[in-house]
Amino acid sequence: MAQRFDIHPENPQIRLLRETVKILRGGGVMAYPTDSCYALGCMIGQKDGMDRIRRLRGVDDDHHFTLVCRDLSELAQYARVDNRQYRILKAGTPGSYTFILQATREVPRRLQHPKRSTIGLRVPEHAVVQALLAELGEPILSMSLIPPGATEPLTEPDEILEHFGRQIDVVIGGGGCNGEVSTVVDLSGDDITMLRRGRGDPARLGLE
Repeated sequence: MAQRFDIHPENPQIRLLRETVKILRGGGVMAYPTDSCYALGCMIGQKDGMDRIRRLRGVDDDHHFTLVCRDLSELAQYARVDNRQYRILKAGTPGSYTFILQATREVPRRLQHPKRSTIGLRVPEHAVVQALLAELGEPILSMSLIPPGATEPLTEPDEILEHFGRQIDVVIGGGGCNGEVSTVVDLSGDDITMLRRGRGDPARLGLE
């Protein structure tokens, strides 16, 4: 059964953050809150963790993972960003947006979309996530926690434990979590395309 860590949403306990990081470095998969909805996450180098998340979500290799980054400078290490893209990224980070961008050579092929060489990236505005990223020292490989066949994400730790408690390693309770997914914006081509409207307001990015 997964462990549950209730981490303070404004002053995260360092002991629980370190316990979470220890689980992740051991190959674990977690469910954690963001500024939009709950997500599943593992470390970048954990292929088994990736495969487990895909099975939990019921998705194939064409479904984008997201690298959850600490800030805009870290995001730019994993994506090719020009001046136009940078202005949009700066307007939307931190925030409830996922951006699709062309991956740099630092991103392993297995993390990229198999046909487009793209990667999803985001910088959440959430104290627990920011503290966890600081302790981990690298991005979290992540996907929204939407059960197979469902259209809405799970929003409560008890609910997540009931559905996935025997399939993941740790569930983080971090205060209230919004039930909306992030807004997804494709910046990888010549045109800017909003692929999914969610919690992030497109007007903040100059899209409406």
